[in-house]
Amino acid sequence: MDLSYYTAGGAACSSQVKYTVNIKHAKSIFRVACQNHECVRGDFDLSEALFQAVLARQTSVSGEICCHGWRNRATINTVQCNNVLRYKLTLEY
Repeated sequence: MDLSYYTAGGAACSSQVKYTVNIKHAKSIFRVACQNHECVRGDFDLSEALFQAVLARQTSVSGEICCHGWRNRATINTVQCNNVLRYKLTLEY
């Protein structure tokens, strides 16, 4: 997995991560935490993207997903986080 975290709107990259998943410890839901440490109820759920890639036997899939949590506790129900995760999943069968 190659993950690139971007600020709200996707304008500036805040960090990048390369990650190898250990299948022995894999879960049925595949979520990655939002990089905004004050974000409330936000994360990036890659479960459907992974499911569709496996179903189609793809070896690589990439995309972008937006965090729909709240920017912080003071902005619950008013300002969404909107940080962006751009991802590339590489699969081996």
